[in-house]
Amino acid sequence: MQKKHLLPFFLTIIVAAVSAGSVVEYFSPEWGFFGHRRINRMAVFTLDQDMMPFFRANLEYLTDHAVDPDKRRYATKHEAVRHYVDIDHWGTYPYPNVPRDWAEALLWKAEVQEIKSSGDTLVWTVDTIVRVNRNGPEEEIFNGNVPTATLPTKKLPQVSVYATDSVHLSSSAGDKFSLALGDYRTFWYQYMIGQYYEDDWLLECRVQATLNWPVSGDCSRFRYVDHFSEYGILPYHLLQMKGRLTNAFIDKDPAKILRLCAEFGHYIGDAHVPLHTTENYNGQMTDQVGIHGFWESRIVELFADDNYDYFVGKAEYIEDPKAYFWEVVMKSNSLVDSVLMTEKRLSVQYPVDQQFCYEDRADITIRTQCREYAAAWSAAMDGMVEERFRASILGIGSVWYTCWVDAGQPNLDLLLGEGYKAPELDSLERAFRSEKIKGRDHGS
Repeated sequence: MQKKHLLPFFLTIIVAAVSAGSVVEYFSPEWGFFGHRRINRMAVFTLDQDMMPFFRANLEYLTDHAVDPDKRRYATKHEAVRHYVDIDHWGTYPYPNVPRDWAEALLWKAEVQEIKSSGDTLVWTVDTIVRVNRNGPEEEIFNGNVPTATLPTKKLPQVSVYATDSVHLSSSAGDKFSLALGDYRTFWYQYMIGQYYEDDWLLECRVQATLNWPVSGDCSRFRYVDHFSEYGILPYHLLQMKGRLTNAFIDKDPAKILRLCAEFGHYIGDAHVPLHTTENYNGQMTDQVGIHGFWESRIVELFADDNYDYFVGKAEYIEDPKAYFWEVVMKSNSLVDSVLMTEKRLSVQYPVDQQFCYEDRADITIRTQCREYAAAWSAAMDGMVEERFRASILGIGSVWYTCWVDAGQPNLDLLLGEGYKAPELDSLERAFRSEKIKGRDHGS
């Protein structure tokens, strides 16, 4: 198949203040900044003629601002968890115990603290969530007290919550309490989800009592503590972004459409990276520190221009976005072992002086993986990086197209203008250049 050769690029390198001629370790953010920009750019060309004029007119915006979510990691502590999900922290593939619903995921691992007037605290946690099957016995689907590997591994049907599904909790004092899963989930959406970005999730005792919760007479307030999202919320955030972008199309708001399209593309790209779906995200658990940047930055930097095939086909309508997002994440996670094992094997075969080379970048000499070593790893993975790169391009175009269709296919030609700039971008740039990452840093 014919390869498409694109213009040369300049890779963004982030380094501490160093003197000219010094040697620094190679570091590059996810997909190397270059990768995210290239993926967003090529996604535009998957769109049909009804969307193409508007997106083509704003091609540079969608390209340049594909990296804004990475810059936001320097501005807020809430950003980093949107880029990954350490799903293997919660069990083994295919992770049937992990709730696919955001509210259920939060309440599954939440700690509910009853703060008493005396200053004492009573802590409640979820023991199990039980589903009663229509044609069989009740089935324990989530359990907070046993290793998740011991839970059923069969794929659960995508069904609505039944009135008989229940949540079973226990307290630090040994008390037990059960309530309907549907009621508890509704409670989370009504009172807790809106507080997600607050430092404290606090509720008055009378509100908690609406669940028929056993509230003590000297209750002062309730505090909810999230123990789930610290391991990443990527697939849940993708579904939220889908809703936001659809609404932006409905509102015919060009500035919001472009900002959300650029950022949505970034998160879709992250979901296609295997190391964004594992607790061993940078090889720190297997003595492979630096593998994250090697996979998604160095290999892309070396080979994407001359070797990758950018003809990925036309964007397609996604019938079930939630299922699609989880499918992408699960596919990425299924590749983690291959990523780690192939590099580990090659690192034994190649002497260190053949693994790392020195390159001049402006006035800086960097130590980075050698071209030959990177080519050998790419071949050992059978083109995995290119495959995920291509899948990202088609995936981004398809989610843009799906949001537009779900919004009623508004006439985007009416939105053509001089271009748009989101007001927060200047502050993002300042934070990116002057602050440290708030949260996980995949590149170090």
